[in-house]
Amino acid sequence: MPPTLLRPACLALTFACLALLAPQHARADWKKIQDSGHLKVALYNDFAPFSDKGAGIDADLAVALSAKLGLKLTSLPFAAGEAMDDDLRNMVWKGHYLGYGPADVMLHVPVDNRLMAANEQVNIFAPYHVETVRLVRNAKSVPAFDGLEALAGKKIGVEKVSIAAMVMLGEGNGRFRDNVHIYPTAIAAVQALKAGELDAVLANRSEIESVMKGNAGFPLHDVSFQRLPRSGWAIGMAVRKDDIELAQKLQAAVNQMAASGELKAIFAKHGVQLVKP
Repeated sequence: MPPTLLRPACLALTFACLALLAPQHARADWKKIQDSGHLKVALYNDFAPFSDKGAGIDADLAVALSAKLGLKLTSLPFAAGEAMDDDLRNMVWKGHYLGYGPADVMLHVPVDNRLMAANEQVNIFAPYHVETVRLVRNAKSVPAFDGLEALAGKKIGVEKVSIAAMVMLGEGNGRFRDNVHIYPTAIAAVQALKAGELDAVLANRSEIESVMKGNAGFPLHDVSFQRLPRSGWAIGMAVRKDDIELAQKLQAAVNQMAASGELKAIFAKHGVQLVKP
């Protein structure tokens, strides 16, 4: 199930308390990063429109954050593990057993209370976008939509091993299962829809928008599933627990980008509407 949204006010209070309790070597850690001249940022592989082959929203955000901290960017692209806990261990606080990582900061981390409680070695903070799952349909093959019944007998695309696939395959005791088509990525599914190979796709809104770019022939819909939070979930970033000063500087940089409109412009560049937490 997708993570839930943590209120920014709670984040701010938690962050302030952590700053007061920061160990003395926190500044030394930031000094070490400064001396290196580089900010190492962990970015997911094959995760368009956020990070794919060095391009995307998170890739651009990494460039901007590094510049605002007066550093050069060193990207550490990585493949997603079986669970977010694995990604945080490999890319934030410990490093992969093959010797890759850790980074100074990891982007696109769910800002979720349960995830925070299960990973005490990291700070998860600075939510910069809220993601939601949406249904997009071909208006010609599905001319009207007033609920999932409109998809009876229609070809529906989803990404493999995704929340969209889980809820779509399980809906109504599997009544749509025979008509669900699995794709390696959500982007591939949406592209198939655009090419006329599908009637509808269930995917993250950002993934749909990055392909459709407001195409009126493919309207989006908010669909209610029992195991899917309609309000979506916030995404932010993570650093090691003791890297308090780095976290403060990254938080300040994100706040500045949000206030100036720079963050919104980065999302718009990739056809995605920024949703503020």
